[in-house]
Amino acid sequence: MTTSIRLATTEDKAPLLSLMARAVEEAGHTSDPELHDRAVAPLLESGPYGAVWLVGPQRAPLGYVVVTFSWSVTTAETEGWVQEVYIRPSVRNRGIGTEVLHAVAVALGKGGVGALHVHLPQDQDGLRRFCEKVGFRAQDDILVLTDRL
Repeated sequence: MTTSIRLATTEDKAPLLSLMARAVEEAGHTSDPELHDRAVAPLLESGPYGAVWLVGPQRAPLGYVVVTFSWSVTTAETEGWVQEVYIRPSVRNRGIGTEVLHAVAVALGKGGVGALHVHLPQDQDGLRRFCEKVGFRAQDDILVLTDRL
């Protein structure tokens, strides 16, 4: 692997929140720093909820990956859910995202995670091609429904 990745810790909160704000704004939404802070705080404390990886140099990360965990009664194993992947626009299309997601999947597999999933908007063909390139496959018999509580 030529791109460095590392697990983020609480000391990485400021650069991570900055990258998250950029990702949200790039998607055309308004950033909510308080929400982002609450969202990543438990993930940066090595808890059971998930993990965040930072991509690139420690002083100026190029991006991040957020994965949360759940338990599957069907397969009796921990599953990971890719919540966010962000790579700065200036370094995209160089294979960094593919390389990083592959490394995260390998690390999670070695750590006992049995499957890695991703939710995708229906109209994001480019994102779907990227995920398929990494190794994700659609499951024809699965439809994810959500009840926001």
